[in-house]
Amino acid sequence: MPRRNESGFTLIELMIVVIVVGILAAVAIPMYQIVPERSKATEAVAALSLARTAMRAYYAEHGTYVDAAFTDGGAITAGGILGVTDGDLAGRYFSTECYTFDGAPTIATFRVKCAGASSTAPRASEVPTVVATIDQNGEITQEWE
Repeated sequence: MPRRNESGFTLIELMIVVIVVGILAAVAIPMYQIVPERSKATEAVAALSLARTAMRAYYAEHGTYVDAAFTDGGAITAGGILGVTDGDLAGRYFSTECYTFDGAPTIATFRVKCAGASSTAPRASEVPTVVATIDQNGEITQEWE
């Protein structure tokens, strides 16, 4: 009796495909879980850029970043010196309380930090691990603790 030409996949071939797909999923899923948090952090970066602009304007007027209101951990809205208001910083994920000086500014340097853990914004629970900073050069650092 002549042999039929059978087409299809063997069980071994199907198992190999399932294993390869499983390995790819195990690698890809953790990489993509951080993406939503990073996209939410753009709100903080935009507000930090606003703070940097205000600080640079202050420097242009006074020739220094030092002021009695600018203290380590102090709010950047303190005393209204920079002209940055609570409304400028309030967002969906980050609130005004997030934006503070990271160390006391010196004559030529400053760092402003936004810590998601300090947020009281409506969706703050989605960004508790986000920490972003900006310095006088506009260098932005983002961390997920």
